[in-house]
Amino acid sequence: MNHYYTQNPDTPHDISTISYTVKDRVIKFNTDAGVFSKRRVDFGSDLLIRSVPPLDGSILDIGCGYGVIGISLALLNPSSFVTMIDINERAVDLASQNIHLNGVTNATALTSDGFSNVSDKFDAIVSNPPIRAGKKVIYPIFADSINHLNPGGSIYLVIQKKQGANSAIEFLKSVYGNCEVINKKAGYWIMKSTKE
Repeated sequence: MNHYYTQNPDTPHDISTISYTVKDRVIKFNTDAGVFSKRRVDFGSDLLIRSVPPLDGSILDIGCGYGVIGISLALLNPSSFVTMIDINERAVDLASQNIHLNGVTNATALTSDGFSNVSDKFDAIVSNPPIRAGKKVIYPIFADSINHLNPGGSIYLVIQKKQGANSAIEFLKSVYGNCEVINKKAGYWIMKSTKE
């Protein structure tokens, strides 16, 4: 059984194209089997995109999937540069396709298991983390994220309350010394921690 956080999903291909509208922009995404939320942009990612304040500088989208969050933020924040990473090579290939499909010039996508292929520091990190992968996978990413932020930089995450938002907040506080919930809707929480 493959999960979307598998490096090389062997699920048979089922390629389709979906549309997503945010702030009067229509964005097209090629999707496929073996990636997260292939039929539509998921509620949590949409809420995260709409909750993140305007950004400039460098942005990292970790666990980017086929590129929904990173490409949307690149288009909404043209003075930024977005690096999108995922362990899933099929997802990264789709994210690269979708960068070109939408004429995005300020984003790139690459394969990385957590931060393994990332040496830069960023002004913001965004993620809809793969909660089903479990705390053993996602908490080390949360812990390491502070090492990949510039001073004053923030991480923005979306986690459902029923999937451990409260414990994630406590863990982020232990790493960053702070964590605030900046939006809540339909059981999804958008949280922010800042490297002070």
